[in-house]
Amino acid sequence: MHRLLVTLALLLPVGAPSAEDIVILPTRGGVTQSYLLSAPEAGKARAVAVLFAGGAGKVDLERETARTVLDRGNFLVRTRRLFAGSGIAGAVVDAPSDQPAGMEDEFRLGAAHAGDIGKVVTDLKKRFPGLPVFLVGTSRGTVSAASGSARLGSTIDGVVLTATVFEANRRHRGLSGFDFSSIPSPLLFVHHVEDSCEVTPHSAAKRLAARYPLVSVSGGLPARSQPCEALSAHGFYGREAETVDAIAKWMLKQPYRKEIN
Repeated sequence: MHRLLVTLALLLPVGAPSAEDIVILPTRGGVTQSYLLSAPEAGKARAVAVLFAGGAGKVDLERETARTVLDRGNFLVRTRRLFAGSGIAGAVVDAPSDQPAGMEDEFRLGAAHAGDIGKVVTDLKKRFPGLPVFLVGTSRGTVSAASGSARLGSTIDGVVLTATVFEANRRHRGLSGFDFSSIPSPLLFVHHVEDSCEVTPHSAAKRLAARYPLVSVSGGLPARSQPCEALSAHGFYGREAETVDAIAKWMLKQPYRKEIN
């Protein structure tokens, strides 16, 4: 098991990181923003993906005990090494220090969060000069990826939304009413056909397929969690490798599967 190395970005020289490091960035007036960097071998990265978990987006990176949760939970978090194996450096973004209970959708949609994301992107561009940077979200993490990319504009090279929260519920706004045309960079939707979470219907992704590319995933392993949680079709359970492969190939402008079954 790799030992996580916690480094203050202001003191860390720009260069090839070790396989898996925690980076802590100062952002807004005493606020810090952490991310976990999982990188390919030195010189092997071809793109960078900023990964946003679902739920409240609280990964607790600064706690050593978070490691078991990282490897068994959220789709994008548990597959970060698959991205690295495909030549994509993955940066798993935690909730910032001023959101100790995690991020509500209103915060994810706001300017402060976009500013924090911008600091992460700037840091990654220093570490991986010349490589394209993508925002990738899953479930409620799609709120961060979509809104952040709309606010950050041309600094982002592409966006991937997986298990997109198209509908609102009593607690969360999601991306209901969001104008996807406000995202200026290329946009890919990835959705499981059998996703039975009430706020992430595949039918909504299908309706957008006339305007944006869509990867539709079917099958996998029997669910081990509730429908809106990670170990189900909502989290591409049992289809992780094929789904990450399609995302990585789209990022690298290679032919990719639009139907995974």
